Amino acid sequence: MKRTLTKQQEIERSIFKTYKSTLWGPFLRAVNMYGLLAEGDRVAVCISGGKDSMLMAKLMQLLQRHSDFPFELVYLMMDPGYRPEHRKQIEDNAALLGIPLTIFETNIFLVADTISRKPCYLCARMRRGHLYNKARELGCNKIALGHHLNDAIETTVMSMFWSSKLETIIPKSHSENFENMELIRPMYRIKEDDILNWCAHNDLHFIRCACAFSERTEENGDESASKRLEAKLLLKQLRKTNPEIEDNIFRALHAVQIESFPGYKADGEMHSFLENYDAFGKLITVKKTED
Repeated sequence: MKRTLTKQQEIERSIFKTYKSTLWGPFLRAVNMYGLLAEGDRVAVCISGGKDSMLMAKLMQLLQRHSDFPFELVYLMMDPGYRPEHRKQIEDNAALLGIPLTIFETNIFLVADTISRKPCYLCARMRRGHLYNKARELGCNKIALGHHLNDAIETTVMSMFWSSKLETIIPKSHSENFENMELIRPMYRIKEDDILNWCAHNDLHFIRCACAFSERTEENGDESASKRLEAKLLLKQLRKTNPEIEDNIFRALHAVQIESFPGYKADGEMHSFLENYDAFGKLITVKKTED
């Protein structure tokens, strides 16, 4: 007699079976390749309620269940001022996935929406600070965020086109303001389309940003308000003639040829290719002579 699976078991099975190569595999590669976890870690898995953070929480839970070394997880959800219906949807989805939430409240949405001309920027900074504070209070040494491969690519395009620099997010980083705290991104090698496919396959519906500013923006049809959306739409258009565009950009992030750049910034200081130009030229000359 065939065993009947619960909804949670079906969701977990889909990760190991249907989406093994597109979700579980890339997740494990990121954890191993970038050294994101170590024995004894206590990680605050930060949950916003969207598709990315909820999948990340499930992947981290499954990894903990099957890992060959011990580490602890706290599924940390900050309520920045959600409407009651949004808060309930997050809690219901967490229960469906079997994710035990640790919830704390702030008034970030209210503050960001009333005192800043750039509410999204201020909101992001405030949320990060609150999450670090709470994670440290709970004894965590790391926080995990749900940024994925497309976030890294879009950030690269945004920084180049609108900030005049080549910059992106990296798989892990030390906190500048919270000593001995580290930020990790376990979804770094997972594509957004594969997350969407997983949601559709399991009939899962998660909240989006759910802040008042974003809702007003959508109601007014002001898509140009988001540079990230512009980058996303541009990449979508480029994909029509070059299906490998996103993979190529992502691979390029791991193969930067620094010698071919006229300038770069490191540790807050600008550097020029001229600093090592003569020495590099001599090395090339010697090598050619020896050949």
